[in-house]
Amino acid sequence: MKSSMKIHIPAARLALLLIMAIASLASAQAPARFVGAIAAINGNTLTVKPDGGEARQVEVPETASIKRISPGERDLSKAETLPFDHLAVGDRVLVKLDPNAPAGKDLALQIVAVKQEDVALKQQKEREDWQKRGVGGLVKSVDPTAGVIVVSSGNGAAAKTITVHTAKMTMLKRYAPASVSYEAALPAPISAIHAGDQLRARGAKNIEGSEIEAEEVISGTFRNLSGIVNSVDAAAFTLTVKDLASKKQVTIHIPKDAQMHRLPDRMAQTIALRLKGGSAATAWSAEDQKPPAGMGPATRGGGQWGGSGGGSGSGQLSGRGATGSGPWDPAAKSPSVASLPDPQQFLNRAPLIQFADLKKGDAIMVVSTDGVAEVTAITLLAGVEPLLEAPAAQNLLANWSMNSGGAADAGQ
Repeated sequence: MKSSMKIHIPAARLALLLIMAIASLASAQAPARFVGAIAAINGNTLTVKPDGGEARQVEVPETASIKRISPGERDLSKAETLPFDHLAVGDRVLVKLDPNAPAGKDLALQIVAVKQEDVALKQQKEREDWQKRGVGGLVKSVDPTAGVIVVSSGNGAAAKTITVHTAKMTMLKRYAPASVSYEAALPAPISAIHAGDQLRARGAKNIEGSEIEAEEVISGTFRNLSGIVNSVDAAAFTLTVKDLASKKQVTIHIPKDAQMHRLPDRMAQTIALRLKGGSAATAWSAEDQKPPAGMGPATRGGGQWGGSGGGSGSGQLSGRGATGSGPWDPAAKSPSVASLPDPQQFLNRAPLIQFADLKKGDAIMVVSTDGVAEVTAITLLAGVEPLLEAPAAQNLLANWSMNSGGAADAGQ
């Protein structure tokens, strides 16, 4: 009589094992894929730099399917066939590899390309749309339940409150840590937004511009610091500064797109006198009304020190922001920071500088990513020695404009 050993496997576990086996088989058979930008083209071989990892060389046989799709489009049925010789360095591509290729050789089975010029055109349209239908400022309050965010925008006579309404379809994004890149921003719930954050929103605005039904919102927490440069590392593009507020050493990374300016001496002295509560009329002369060195007629906005910050540029150091306000009267006696022109206005009028222009001992004011010991600069203002003596100057750049310069122009 033969005997046999039977192994009993519960039905639920057996089903799970079968699902895992099928999934493993499907995974093994599915072609590998990666996304990146074309770095070089040599014959029928592409060198592609993936978003993560080292560059890869992929041979593209004549049998490979090459499609062109619009930026943001996900439906491949809308893609059009693209000849291989129409691919170019800089194009974004999704590469699907042939699973049957010889060992150690990458052969493309399919390439889905987004042309570099299409990306640039889309970004340009988005920038224009953000300028036309966008608002921005500092977050005053957030009501996650109602989906309402209240933002303060502008300074002085141009200051106003904007109510941002969000809905389920609103795209909510948050700047990645230590980044001011719009492209690197990540989805985040409305609960991630806090009072004091910088926020930009675009959508349908009411006539007064006091309310907006947001289609997209991007926000981030940023830091203001000021102090004297203790050291400069030219190789690493970093500065070390002792922050006047925290009394701690901070390493500041200066990216290529940081917005850096230097205040002319008389301009800094005038603002400092203003912040200290005195009349700046004695320091304000015809000399102050001349454009800074390097700002010829071609770069001016139509008036003395004409601005590119959204105003008419027809006043002398005009405080005209995106919402419009009258010219700043330097002889006025109120020391309030709110009575000064929008910080972005005098930033636009101050000469641009490069990293090589900074040196040990310079007094600077910086808007940066949030951080304690290390931050990344967004806006840097040098030549501020007179301002550091005025306590009110600590808030001078508090309401900087997030849609300008290196502040990660939304849609860029």
